[in-house]
Amino acid sequence: ITMLPGPYRGINYCLYAVIDVFSRKIVAWRVEQAEVDDLAADMFGEALQEGPRPFLLHSDRGASMTSKAVAKTMGELGVALSRNRPRVSNDNPFSEAWFKTAKYRAGYPRHFHDIDHARAWAAELIDWYNNQHRHSSLAGHTPASVHDGSWTLIHHQRQAVLDQLYLANPSRYRTPPQALTPMARVALNQQQPADRLQ
Repeated sequence: ITMLPGPYRGINYCLYAVIDVFSRKIVAWRVEQAEVDDLAADMFGEALQEGPRPFLLHSDRGASMTSKAVAKTMGELGVALSRNRPRVSNDNPFSEAWFKTAKYRAGYPRHFHDIDHARAWAAELIDWYNNQHRHSSLAGHTPASVHDGSWTLIHHQRQAVLDQLYLANPSRYRTPPQALTPMARVALNQQQPADRLQ
């Protein structure tokens, strides 16, 4: 959950977001006027109803994330909870990086006129991020393409172009160029594995 500035000092809106750590896709979100335990629990419940469920939900130690409502919802869904260590700011790097991408993107308003303005901005941002943003940590693929597996088709197209370039002028390259693929595993608080998807 991150705060979005409202029209007056002391008025903020809360942007709730659930990010799939492997694909970086925002799988659920909402903008509300306050941070409320039941709203967070409902969002997680809706996000985890479709598709395969994760084994683990990692979050910060905010009031909503440590609430009984979220713990109950996760327990009913069979999802274990994991939280940041106290006073360790980089324990949730994927969410923090996404919030920074959101707030430093061109067009981020100085303030939002009302909650509808904040929701419209968030909807446009999340659509762009999931479907158009070429993520550097995903070898230039979009979060949506990694999430649904369509990255493989795009990867083969990229590799075909590189193969054509190599055949047209092999002296330009020391070795045949290879298009990178996304990482095969993602790790929190440990060394990042080096193996990539095939």
